[in-house]
Order: sequence, then structure tokens, then C-alpha cells
Amino acid sequence: MMDIILIWFTVFILSTLLFKSAAGSLSLTKPNMISIIYYYSFIVSSYIGSLFIALDEDHFYMLNRLDHEEMRIYGFLIICFIMILFPLTLVVMTKLVGVNTSVLLTNYLEIEPDVKNHPYTSMFLVAFTGLSAIAVLATAYTILYTPVIPVVELIKGNSADLSSQRIEAGRNFSGNVLIRNIFGLMLTPILSLIAFIYFLKRKTMYWGSAFFVLLACSVFLYTYDLAKSPIVFYLLMLVLSAFFANAFKMNVKRILALGLVSISLLLAMYIAVQGPGAIASFMNYNSGPLGRLLFSQIAPFYLHLDAFTYSLDRLGSSGLPSFIAGLLETEQIRSGRVMMENVFPESIDAGTGGVLNTLYVGEAYAAFGLIGVVVLTIYIAIVVQAVYLLMLKLPKTPVTIAVAVYFTVNFPRTIVGGMADFLFNPIWTIVIAMCSVLLILEYYPHRIKNLLSFLKMKYSKFQIR
Repeated sequence: MMDIILIWFTVFILSTLLFKSAAGSLSLTKPNMISIIYYYSFIVSSYIGSLFIALDEDHFYMLNRLDHEEMRIYGFLIICFIMILFPLTLVVMTKLVGVNTSVLLTNYLEIEPDVKNHPYTSMFLVAFTGLSAIAVLATAYTILYTPVIPVVELIKGNSADLSSQRIEAGRNFSGNVLIRNIFGLMLTPILSLIAFIYFLKRKTMYWGSAFFVLLACSVFLYTYDLAKSPIVFYLLMLVLSAFFANAFKMNVKRILALGLVSISLLLAMYIAVQGPGAIASFMNYNSGPLGRLLFSQIAPFYLHLDAFTYSLDRLGSSGLPSFIAGLLETEQIRSGRVMMENVFPESIDAGTGGVLNTLYVGEAYAAFGLIGVVVLTIYIAIVVQAVYLLMLKLPKTPVTIAVAVYFTVNFPRTIVGGMADFLFNPIWTIVIAMCSVLLILEYYPHRIKNLLSFLKMKYSKFQIR
């Protein structure tokens, strides 16, 4: 037992120093992409729980399905390994690029966002208004094609079978999933952040109206299926947007206040969905929100290790994103769904079983074993640090701030959701493409003017000929 605790503390200290070097700061008053990944994806969602699991002190219901108890130590050692390899890769990449992340982060936080009216700003407003209209229509489309809306049923008092209603709302959506996911769940919150930042800095009627409409749509999209964490993450996105826009200062009192608001919001949702009895388990370390944070994300990793070591064949290329698997002429199989079917078949039969997502190493191990764990750790760390450094280097405008906030919050969540989204993610690609166009219209309008002049000149020559 003492050996496990000693290893845990040693790795914790080394990992913290590496993450601090890669991020530039782990201070809670200077939140950034790497620090949130450190605190949320690794420390809270993975590393603390791994110690309890290794010591067999978790008493968590999922791990009652573990067939081979030695997986507790095996999994613990893998988690310790990636706690070093991941931030070490971040640091090595930063050194190779030759930048000082501490200086970059400080400069980024001090610079005021550019919200000036540039020539051709009207083109940006037209584009933003058009995208906002699409987002509102996508929200209406989601309402229209969702067979049952759990939050409405809860308000109406029909809360007898909310678990199956949540599954039905997600799996039996009768519309086009891409419209809902891209133009609703992705586009709407990002546009709301852009409008929010402009409203904070300009305080005009247009930006205020745009923000409140998009805010209402975003809140609905994040709560209609009664998922508890998305609305808290959206609140975090709003706070980070205000912070990066220099409209909100972080200090200990405000951080504690935000934590209290988040806990109260989660408690209210737990009581609404599960009844007053949920209060009793709310603060238990292995149940309620605390158990969900400490164990729900990491426990399935141990089940992955157990199953794909002893009873299930490796997924290989079938574990890759659907686009890549299609190119290799195989059908995508998500390990989280396989594990749910293998470990909790009764939930599948009852219609309440979804997926057992976990830290990305679970999906990597299910597909390619230990070599997959090593390669994917290095690859994901490179992607994360590249985006982080680019974020700190780009011009600071409402559009770039919104994109930075989007990835600052979504990268940590994706890391504890699997590896596939880091290999190929069409939604992230669309986010980058869409916001690149908005950035050009917002910050580089002279480029548009030059392009139009060039096209006019070429067209005139063509006419003369």
C-alpha cells in the first residue's frame, strides 16, 4: 500500500511540474487550456480515482464487474505512465518551437481584444446575422424532430421514466443528426460567445439582442435531454469568454462563488431528475456528482483493460473514426458501446444503456494495446499543444476568443471521452473553417477589399478581350 502511495505522490509532483512548464501557469486565477486539461481531465477525472482503485478503496459499482483484480494495479501503472508522458510531450514540443509559454500567456491575458469597426464590418455583421438565423432554425429543428423532450416532460410532471426518455431523445432523433450537431449544438454556443464578448465591450442593442437570443437557444440545447454537465461547461465558457476579453477578473472569492453556483446547479438538476433522495448521495465520494467526477470517467478504463486483455479481441482499425475506418473498408466500432454491451447487458435490454466512455487510453488500448496507448498519448499531446500555442499567437478578437474558449473547454472533455475525435473530427474542422471566414471578415477586411479589387481587375481585362 505504501509503495502505491509513494509512486502516486512522486508521479503527481513530476507531472505537475511538467504541466506547469507546458501551460505557462497552473494558477486558478489564470485558467488556460493546458491547466484545465491538467485539473479536470487528469487529476480530478483520472488520477485521484486511480489511487482509490489501486488501493481497492473505491467501492464503485462499475468495478464490481471487474473479473481480474490485478487490473487495478496494471491500470494504475498505465495511468502513472501517461501522467508523465503526456505533459513531457507538451514540454518537448514547446522547446522545439522555441517559445516561452509563460510570457505568451501573460501577454495574451493582458492584451485588449480588438472590437473596432473596420471597413467592410457590415460584411461581418451580415455573415454573423445569417449564421445566427441558421442556429435559431437548427434549435427549432431539434425541437421538432426530437420524439420526446425530457426537460419538458419534467416540467409537466411526467418524470416517472426520465432515464429511458433521455436515451430516446438521443438515440431516436428522427431528423438529420448533422444538422442538430453542427448547426445546433456546435454553432449556437460559439456564436453566443462571440455576441457575448461584443456585448461586453460595445454594449450595443444589436449585440445584446443577439446574445440573449443565442443564449436562450444554447441553454435549451444543453439541457433539453437533462444531461447535467453540459450546462455547467457552458457556464464555464461564458466565464472564460469574459475573462479572456478582460471584462472579468479571476480571484479566490470569485472562483469559490463560481464553484458554489456550479454545485448548486448540479444539485438542483440531480434533485429534479432523481428526486429529493439524491441529496443523501450527493456528497458521497463514490456516488452522486463527486463519484461521477472521481470514478465514472476512469473506472471504464479498467473494464477496457480487463475485457480487451482476457475476453475480447482488439478492435484494430475498427476502433478508428468512421471516416478512416471506411477508407480501410471496415466498420467503426466504439469501444465504449462494446463495453456497455459486455458489462451491463441488462441496461441495454432495458433501453437505458448508452456508452462507457473513458480516458482516451481506454479506446487506444481496445484498438491497439499498449503501443496504441503510447502513440496516441504523444499524438494527442502534440495536437493539444499546437492548438494552445496557436491560440496564444492569433490576433485577439471576439471570434478568436470564442474559438479558444470552445477548444479550451472541449479538449479536456474529449480527452476523457476517447481517442477517435482527435484522429478525425468533422465538427472541429467545420468550427475552424467557419470561424476562419468570420475572422477574415472581422479582422482582415482589407483582404476582402484587395480580393474584390483583384477580381474586378481580372474581370475588366476579360471583358476587354
